[in-house]
Amino acid sequence: MFSLLVLPLLLQATLTYGEWISVPNGAQWGEWGPIQRCPPGTVVKSFNLKVERSQGSGDDTSVNAIRLYCTSKTDTNIKAMISSTEARWGEWTPVTWCPKGYPISFALKVEKPKGKGDDTAVNNVKMLCSDGKPIEACGNHWGEYGTMSGRCTHGICAVQTKVENPQVEGDDTALNDVKFECCAA
Repeated sequence: MFSLLVLPLLLQATLTYGEWISVPNGAQWGEWGPIQRCPPGTVVKSFNLKVERSQGSGDDTSVNAIRLYCTSKTDTNIKAMISSTEARWGEWTPVTWCPKGYPISFALKVEKPKGKGDDTAVNNVKMLCSDGKPIEACGNHWGEYGTMSGRCTHGICAVQTKVENPQVEGDDTALNDVKFECCAA
């Protein structure tokens, strides 16, 4: 399935520093958090998710946050870890690395709103590495992947997330959307 998503990516123009990549299938709830950037001269090479596993008959939130790891383009020594808003539920998954290169594009697995059911919003994230290899985090199974974002020529250097605050008496969804800023050359 992922290979079918790559074809439109090849037809898209590449983006440069300061441009943001996003996808159209992010969910509707929440507020955009602060922008977090990698230190100058670094690029995102890996990421992981904070995921709440199935709660059975309880309220599921699924993905609660995304964390990005910044390194230089020539090694894997982590120089910084960045994330935007983070909801309180779940545990951090193992870190997913590009085998070579760095992430340049992404897709979100999002569950459509259920109306009166238990909504989860974002359930997983796939990224396309600069060497053409797709990588996928260890999220949940609900929802469907949407289209791939535009492509960052020199990699990803910043993140901003849209997270719903706890609803106390209502249905919690946590992470609803994410966007990334492209790096300089």
